[in-house]
Amino acid sequence: MSGVPLINPRPRVLYAREQDLSVEAFAQLLSETTLGPTRPLDDQPRLRQMLAGANLILTARLDRPDRRIVGIARGVTDFAWCCYIAELAVSASAQGLGIGKGLLDEARRQLGPTVTLTLVSVPEAVGFYQRAGMEPVPDTFKYQRER
Repeated sequence: MSGVPLINPRPRVLYAREQDLSVEAFAQLLSETTLGPTRPLDDQPRLRQMLAGANLILTARLDRPDRRIVGIARGVTDFAWCCYIAELAVSASAQGLGIGKGLLDEARRQLGPTVTLTLVSVPEAVGFYQRAGMEPVPDTFKYQRER
């Protein structure tokens, strides 16, 4: 060896639409993210409904033999006017690889230029969305779920 440190190249990330993502894979990924504590991870029927009701499920997987899922964007869209991203989550082990931005870019690519992408951010992620080029939306309203 010449004493030159080996540089670990960034793993390639594969983005895909996976409408058939399993509840187990979804729950496992969410448990590895900051969204985990805010999602019903112990309620598989509800997680199943969440997946079934999403008509845009994008995943990020590392290009390694196990093709481990490390990110997800779960959206509800009409494919013509708007898309609401209910989850944009990246495993803590894959933070810093550009996966969150990659999922947003893939959503925009698949939806095309006529569809507005919206989401509700947790306070800790506001800076990320601003750096990704998203604009804050004033005058936003909601009814909070009871459980």
